[in-house]
Amino acid sequence: MVSIKLKDGSVREVEPGTKILDFVKSVSNSLAKKVLAAKLDGKTVDLTTPLTKDAAVEFLTFEDADGRGALRHTASHVMAQAIQRLYADQHVQFAIGPAIENGFYYDIDMDRKLTDDDLRDIEKEMERIVKENLPLVRREMSRADALKFFGERGQSYKVELINDLPEDALISLYEQGDFIDLCAGPHVVSTGKVKALKLQSVAGAYWRGSEKNKMLQRVYGTAFEKKEDLAAYLHMLEEAAKRDHRKLGKELDLFSLHEEGPGFPFFHPNGMVIRNELINYWREVHRRYGYREIRTPMILNRKLWEQSGHWDHYKENMYFTQIDDEDYAVKPMNCPGGILVYKCQPHSYRELPLRLGELGLVHRHELSGALHGLFRVRNFTQDDAHIFMTLDQVEGEIQKVIDLFDEVYKTFGLSYHAELSTRPEDSMGSDEVWERATAALRNALEHRGLDYVVNEGDGAFYGPKIDFHMKDSIGRTWQCGTIQLDMLMPEKFDIHYVGEDGQRHRPVMIHRVVYGSIERFIGILTENYAGAFPVWLAPVQVKLLPITDKYNEYAFEINRRLFELGLRSEVDDRNEKVGYKIREAQVKKIPYALVVGEQEAQSHTVNVRKYGEKDSRSITVDEFIALVQEKIAAKAEKY
Repeated sequence: MVSIKLKDGSVREVEPGTKILDFVKSVSNSLAKKVLAAKLDGKTVDLTTPLTKDAAVEFLTFEDADGRGALRHTASHVMAQAIQRLYADQHVQFAIGPAIENGFYYDIDMDRKLTDDDLRDIEKEMERIVKENLPLVRREMSRADALKFFGERGQSYKVELINDLPEDALISLYEQGDFIDLCAGPHVVSTGKVKALKLQSVAGAYWRGSEKNKMLQRVYGTAFEKKEDLAAYLHMLEEAAKRDHRKLGKELDLFSLHEEGPGFPFFHPNGMVIRNELINYWREVHRRYGYREIRTPMILNRKLWEQSGHWDHYKENMYFTQIDDEDYAVKPMNCPGGILVYKCQPHSYRELPLRLGELGLVHRHELSGALHGLFRVRNFTQDDAHIFMTLDQVEGEIQKVIDLFDEVYKTFGLSYHAELSTRPEDSMGSDEVWERATAALRNALEHRGLDYVVNEGDGAFYGPKIDFHMKDSIGRTWQCGTIQLDMLMPEKFDIHYVGEDGQRHRPVMIHRVVYGSIERFIGILTENYAGAFPVWLAPVQVKLLPITDKYNEYAFEINRRLFELGLRSEVDDRNEKVGYKIREAQVKKIPYALVVGEQEAQSHTVNVRKYGEKDSRSITVDEFIALVQEKIAAKAEKY
């Protein structure tokens, strides 16, 4: 018998050679229906894998990333099989077909250029293959036999992949009915498990990502366990397309991007209103939490970046220049400048924690293909802060930072979860320092009772971090806030404070951002609100719509009053029908449209129509002003 340890710590004994699928059934028949793959001593494997020795086994369902991956990897094979059946006369050659984060793809070389109609035909054939419930059978061959097998079938891309493997390698293949593919796996037990699938698009992709190689056709799709989950995902994609901040940014005249400065956004007056309101709110919150604002230069000498470690660990992301024959760098981060401010004068333990905030413009070199609206740019404003403290203040200060984050994110109606990112391969410092820093972050999360996951190896090069991932109104997540604990920069810059004992001590440093990047946060909010910003953020809060030019004077009288109270209002005095003006105000997503005519002018009222509503109501101007001021003061999401 062999002993199998389960995730809950329990141990069961089975006959040697028992397949994992049979073992799952012996544990629970209902569980066996959900399990898609398994981890055997930490390695993800098929359920047909035999248990031959004592091992740890973890069952993987669609809720687990590797479980989803196995299902979607199988879906890519189902798609390839469907293409092979439908287009056998088109000299089809298969390249690679992996699972990806939200689905799968397969790169294909064939005579026929696939169209949307073809995708529908392929999808129908895939559904037939799913109904056939073909088992996926793993086979192994010698390298020589595998080269012969795929060579005889004219699969040159598979031959190239096999040639890259060691000569003594054992090659794995997966067979499902009339389709056999080179593949390391793992897969689900049969095609029948792929119950909900959708092909989404076809695009071009160079073989192995090199423009020197042939352009292949990449067919994208996704797969879910349940049809209702697939429908919900596709609905989310439709919503996301409607909310695309690049499209809304143009329609609402918020920002633009130009070939004269790729990755360098231009903010228009409407976009500047949103930006400035976010900055005003940031300053108000940080003042209450005890931060003092600083500003540091954008260009600093190479020696500083060598001292900080950026020159060795971040140089490929930086821009450089020369001044007076010396090397300088445009700052990619604000932290070295903040440290220089700290060093300008001696500090006592009585001053700590010292919280220095900075809205610093940073520049980072991004590949042109990675640029994406406001989400991935080459210059952006980090809402940075650097906190200098004693070691025994660390956990309490982290709790205060999380309090601040919690307040800010709730203001925007964003829920969040946390991820603890640990030491990356390219890092500075000793194991001891990293262990202490990581333990401090973990303790802060656990003592607060905040749910978190561990993201191994994704910390900054100078310290571990907690990342905060926001969930928006349609269920997408965005990484915004970060808390990075740093025991290395204080050492590299030799900074101190004088302790209660009169001796010099090394402070600990926290790097943290709330918005992350103001530009990116504007993009996230644009999509979260679908362009219909809360009234406190809206570029134009009120649009006055006189029915005819006879009532323009009354409209401008109200507009002057609103302006004097600091409200952002405009009068649409064009010679157009009022219905047209109302529709345009709705298209521009203006929170309040006020229609004024004879009745309103005589009674000193306005007819209020909120964005997104068909009904309107008449109230006095004073009542309307009180309503709007209340919504602005509360930073209310709803009008």
